[in-house]
Amino acid sequence: MEQEQTYSAFVGEKLLSSGPFDTMIAAAKAAFDLDAGTLFLIFEDQTGRQVDFDLRGTLEQVKARTFPAAPKAGPGRPKLGVTSREISLLPRHWEWLEQQPNGASAALRRLIDDARRQAPDEQKAQQSREALVRIMSAMAGNQSGYESACRALYAGDRLEFQELIRDWPADIRQYLLGRANEAFPVAV
Repeated sequence: MEQEQTYSAFVGEKLLSSGPFDTMIAAAKAAFDLDAGTLFLIFEDQTGRQVDFDLRGTLEQVKARTFPAAPKAGPGRPKLGVTSREISLLPRHWEWLEQQPNGASAALRRLIDDARRQAPDEQKAQQSREALVRIMSAMAGNQSGYESACRALYAGDRLEFQELIRDWPADIRQYLLGRANEAFPVAV
Protein backbone atom coordinates (compact mmCIF):
# COMPACT_ATOMS: atom_id res chain seq x y z
CA MET A 1 0.00 0.00 0.00
CA GLU A 2 1.46 3.34 -1.07
CA GLN A 3 1.78 5.98 1.61
CA GLU A 4 0.14 9.33 0.83
CA GLN A 5 2.70 12.04 0.08
CA THR A 6 2.84 14.61 2.87
CA TYR A 7 4.49 18.01 2.99
CA SER A 8 5.75 20.37 5.67
CA ALA A 9 5.97 24.14 5.24
CA PHE A 10 8.25 26.23 7.42
CA VAL A 11 8.50 29.99 7.72
CA GLY A 12 11.85 30.62 9.33
CA GLU A 13 12.11 28.26 12.30
CA LYS A 14 8.32 27.92 12.66
CA LEU A 15 6.33 25.04 11.24
CA LEU A 16 3.42 26.58 9.36
CA SER A 17 1.68 23.38 8.29
CA SER A 18 2.33 19.69 7.85
CA GLY A 19 0.20 17.05 6.21
CA PRO A 20 -1.32 16.07 2.87
CA PHE A 21 -0.82 18.48 -0.03
CA ASP A 22 -4.29 20.08 0.25
CA THR A 23 -3.80 20.85 3.95
CA MET A 24 -0.30 22.23 3.58
CA ILE A 25 -0.94 24.27 0.44
CA ALA A 26 -4.07 25.90 1.91
CA ALA A 27 -2.05 27.11 4.93
CA ALA A 28 0.87 28.27 2.76
CA LYS A 29 -1.49 30.07 0.39
CA ALA A 30 -3.25 31.83 3.30
CA ALA A 31 0.10 33.00 4.71
CA PHE A 32 1.20 34.13 1.23
CA ASP A 33 -2.03 36.08 0.76
CA LEU A 34 -1.37 37.94 4.05
CA ASP A 35 2.23 38.73 3.05
CA ALA A 36 3.47 37.92 -0.47
CA GLY A 37 7.03 38.41 0.77
CA THR A 38 6.83 35.43 3.12
CA LEU A 39 9.75 33.07 2.57
CA PHE A 40 8.74 29.43 2.79
CA LEU A 41 10.75 26.26 2.94
CA ILE A 42 8.48 23.41 1.90
CA PHE A 43 9.59 19.79 2.04
CA GLU A 44 8.25 16.46 0.83
CA ASP A 45 8.31 14.61 4.13
CA GLN A 46 9.10 11.15 2.71
CA THR A 47 12.10 12.28 0.65
CA GLY A 48 13.21 15.43 2.45
CA ARG A 49 13.40 17.20 -0.88
CA GLN A 50 12.64 20.89 -0.93
CA VAL A 51 9.80 21.85 -3.28
CA ASP A 52 8.53 25.18 -4.52
CA PHE A 53 5.00 26.13 -5.43
CA ASP A 54 3.82 29.21 -7.31
CA LEU A 55 1.32 30.63 -4.81
CA ARG A 56 0.00 33.46 -7.01
CA GLY A 57 -3.69 33.48 -7.91
CA THR A 58 -6.48 31.54 -6.27
CA LEU A 59 -6.01 28.30 -4.36
CA GLU A 60 -7.61 26.45 -7.28
CA GLN A 61 -5.13 28.05 -9.71
CA VAL A 62 -2.22 27.04 -7.47
CA LYS A 63 -3.48 23.44 -7.42
CA ALA A 64 -4.05 23.46 -11.19
CA ARG A 65 -0.47 24.63 -11.80
CA THR A 66 0.89 22.05 -9.38
CA PHE A 67 -1.05 19.15 -10.88
CA PRO A 68 -1.61 19.94 -14.56
CA ALA A 69 -3.86 17.78 -16.70
CA ALA A 70 -2.39 14.39 -17.54
CA PRO A 71 -0.45 14.31 -20.82
CA LYS A 72 -1.92 12.46 -23.78
CA ALA A 73 -1.12 8.77 -23.97
CA GLY A 74 2.12 7.88 -25.66
CA PRO A 75 4.12 4.68 -25.96
CA GLY A 76 3.70 2.06 -23.29
CA ARG A 77 0.54 0.64 -21.79
CA PRO A 78 -1.32 3.67 -20.46
CA LYS A 79 -4.38 1.70 -19.32
CA LEU A 80 -2.09 -0.16 -16.93
CA GLY A 81 -0.34 3.02 -15.81
CA VAL A 82 2.80 2.11 -17.75
CA THR A 83 4.72 4.78 -19.60
CA SER A 84 7.71 4.10 -21.76
CA ARG A 85 11.03 5.37 -20.40
CA GLU A 86 14.60 4.89 -21.47
CA ILE A 87 17.37 3.24 -19.47
CA SER A 88 20.99 2.73 -20.46
CA LEU A 89 22.67 -0.63 -20.01
CA LEU A 90 25.97 -2.05 -21.15
CA PRO A 91 26.02 -4.78 -23.83
CA ARG A 92 26.71 -7.49 -21.21
CA HIS A 93 23.58 -6.42 -19.32
CA TRP A 94 21.44 -6.64 -22.45
CA GLU A 95 22.89 -10.08 -23.24
CA TRP A 96 21.98 -11.34 -19.77
CA LEU A 97 18.48 -9.82 -19.97
CA GLU A 98 17.84 -11.39 -23.37
CA GLN A 99 18.52 -14.84 -21.88
CA GLN A 100 15.93 -14.42 -19.11
CA PRO A 101 12.53 -16.11 -19.34
CA ASN A 102 9.63 -13.83 -20.33
CA GLY A 103 11.92 -11.09 -21.69
CA ALA A 104 13.93 -8.15 -20.45
CA SER A 105 11.04 -6.15 -18.97
CA ALA A 106 9.81 -9.06 -16.88
CA ALA A 107 13.36 -9.76 -15.65
CA LEU A 108 13.84 -6.13 -14.63
CA ARG A 109 10.50 -6.08 -12.82
CA ARG A 110 11.44 -9.28 -10.94
CA LEU A 111 14.82 -7.82 -9.93
CA ILE A 112 13.21 -4.62 -8.67
CA ASP A 113 10.48 -6.47 -6.78
CA ASP A 114 13.07 -8.77 -5.17
CA ALA A 115 15.16 -5.79 -4.09
CA ARG A 116 12.10 -4.06 -2.63
CA ARG A 117 11.19 -7.14 -0.57
CA GLN A 118 14.64 -7.44 1.01
CA ALA A 119 14.61 -5.96 4.51
CA PRO A 120 11.82 -3.45 3.85
CA ASP A 121 12.00 -2.05 7.39
CA GLU A 122 15.70 -1.26 7.13
CA GLN A 123 15.23 0.11 3.62
CA LYS A 124 12.46 2.42 4.87
CA ALA A 125 14.58 3.47 7.85
CA GLN A 126 17.49 4.32 5.53
CA GLN A 127 15.22 6.40 3.28
CA SER A 128 13.82 8.18 6.33
CA ARG A 129 17.31 8.96 7.64
CA GLU A 130 18.31 10.40 4.26
CA ALA A 131 15.14 12.53 4.17
CA LEU A 132 15.77 13.81 7.69
CA VAL A 133 19.36 14.74 6.89
CA ARG A 134 18.20 16.77 3.86
CA ILE A 135 15.70 18.64 6.01
CA MET A 136 18.19 19.05 8.87
CA SER A 137 20.74 20.48 6.47
CA ALA A 138 18.30 23.13 5.24
CA MET A 139 16.63 23.93 8.55
CA ALA A 140 19.31 23.28 11.18
CA GLY A 141 22.66 23.13 9.39
CA ASN A 142 23.91 26.01 11.51
CA GLN A 143 22.64 24.64 14.82
CA SER A 144 25.04 23.51 17.52
CA GLY A 145 25.72 19.77 17.24
CA TYR A 146 24.36 19.44 13.70
CA GLU A 147 27.16 17.15 12.46
CA SER A 148 27.02 15.02 15.61
CA ALA A 149 23.24 14.74 15.29
CA CYS A 150 23.67 13.51 11.71
CA ARG A 151 26.18 10.91 12.88
CA ALA A 152 23.86 9.75 15.68
CA LEU A 153 21.00 9.50 13.20
CA TYR A 154 23.01 7.32 10.80
CA ALA A 155 24.38 5.25 13.70
CA GLY A 156 20.83 4.54 14.84
CA ASP A 157 21.45 6.12 18.25
CA ARG A 158 18.04 7.57 19.06
CA LEU A 159 18.95 8.78 22.58
CA GLU A 160 22.08 10.59 21.40
CA PHE A 161 20.13 12.15 18.53
CA GLN A 162 17.43 13.40 20.90
CA GLU A 163 20.01 14.82 23.27
CA LEU A 164 21.91 16.62 20.51
CA ILE A 165 18.83 18.39 19.14
CA ARG A 166 17.39 19.21 22.59
CA ASP A 167 18.26 22.92 22.38
CA TRP A 168 17.28 23.44 18.74
CA PRO A 169 14.28 25.67 17.88
CA ALA A 170 11.09 24.04 19.18
CA ASP A 171 9.24 23.51 15.87
CA ILE A 172 12.31 22.10 14.12
CA ARG A 173 13.07 19.80 17.06
CA GLN A 174 9.45 18.58 17.30
CA TYR A 175 9.28 17.97 13.56
CA LEU A 176 12.54 15.99 13.56
CA LEU A 177 11.53 13.93 16.60
CA GLY A 178 8.18 13.13 15.00
CA ARG A 179 9.80 12.03 11.73
CA ALA A 180 12.65 10.21 13.53
CA ASN A 181 10.37 7.33 14.52
CA GLU A 182 10.61 6.08 10.95
CA ALA A 183 14.40 6.61 10.83
CA PHE A 184 15.26 4.39 13.78
CA PRO A 185 14.53 0.73 13.08
CA VAL A 186 12.66 -1.08 15.82
CA ALA A 187 14.97 -3.44 17.73
CA VAL A 188 13.67 -7.01 17.73
